[in-house]
Amino acid sequence: MNGSSPTEPLDQETTPEALIERFGRDLVNDFDLDDPVFNDRFDETLNFMAHKCPVVHSKVGKGYYMINTQDDVRAAAQDWQTFSSAKGYMPNRPDGLPYLMPEESDPPIHTRWRRVLNPHLSPKVCAGYEQVVRDDANALIDKFIDRGECEFISEFGALLPGWAFFKNVLGLPIDDLAMLVNGVEEGTFALDLAERARNFGEVFEYLDKHLQWRSTQPQRGDLIDTILAGVTYDDGTESPWEHKVSILVDLTFGGIATTTFVMGSAIHHLATNPDQRQLLIDNPELVENAIEEYARFFPPVVALGRTATADVEVAGTSIKEGEFVMLTYACASRDPRHMDEPEKIDLSREGIPHSTFGVGPHRCIGSNLARIELIATLEEWLKRIPEYRVKPGGEPTYVTGFLRSMRTLQLEW
Repeated sequence: MNGSSPTEPLDQETTPEALIERFGRDLVNDFDLDDPVFNDRFDETLNFMAHKCPVVHSKVGKGYYMINTQDDVRAAAQDWQTFSSAKGYMPNRPDGLPYLMPEESDPPIHTRWRRVLNPHLSPKVCAGYEQVVRDDANALIDKFIDRGECEFISEFGALLPGWAFFKNVLGLPIDDLAMLVNGVEEGTFALDLAERARNFGEVFEYLDKHLQWRSTQPQRGDLIDTILAGVTYDDGTESPWEHKVSILVDLTFGGIATTTFVMGSAIHHLATNPDQRQLLIDNPELVENAIEEYARFFPPVVALGRTATADVEVAGTSIKEGEFVMLTYACASRDPRHMDEPEKIDLSREGIPHSTFGVGPHRCIGSNLARIELIATLEEWLKRIPEYRVKPGGEPTYVTGFLRSMRTLQLEW
């Protein structure tokens, strides 16, 4: 809809009638991230919007806009003064849900926190975790390799990221991982907004108690000690306890809720494309580039929200002060204006311009660790189980909202 409003379709493909016939709803004027059709026809919808719909609108709840082109997403993500994170990244946020620091804050508060947190997840620090992550990957594979089959998500994909983050970064007991994974999943995807809030509340309560316990223990010089030390805000006040708890919740959320989807999707893609699997086995130097392409094509973060602080126009669409705007990273990563054939996976693609880890000051703090987890998974899996396939009837199942999650994937070899 270049240069037009959401109610003035660009061509016959984007008329309300054509969209309803094809997608079951008017994507341009009545989009819904939680629509089951979006979940089932995810790639088709993303590809269509990336080509045809620079901005779409949703009437769900209080309503929201979605910005879809790479240039506009990057510009908005960089312009935190106009597109603020301080009122949250979830559309139609459940009442009473605390904001997650530093994700749901703006500079200078965001800058203060990221300055002290970033060193704990720097490329150099994360590189030191590589062997532990590889050892954990092999320990998980050991549990099912002789069985000749596995349910990949519950037996590997949902475990390795949590193990990597809990053991190496947070020092949380991995025995509690399943409870936290469930809390994060249900807090994100439960159809009942009250149920989402209840699950998030349980995650907050658990991590609050853990932080309280750590405050009584000798210092370890780790990330949690840095959180406990807090920061001083520009007005001279010290960061309150609730901000410290929300920092830990935010990091835990990011550490266990996103990498699993890219991991499962890459493994599934290789299961169903043996030629590409053999390409990586024969050319292991391509693995790192493949990870970037898989991250581009299988976006765990569909879109994150901002609130307009002033009237603004994006791609000809007028957005009023106070309205909610989603930055659709998933569409931006398929923008045909920035790459050839974005709807295809190309493991040799050069200079992959994806937005999977976000853009601007709120770019994902855990991206360095995520890359190590993904590289270790592909390399160790292909060494140990080079020939595998999807078990009959075991195709992946998904759930989609502002995040996308793979729930199950049955493999055999």
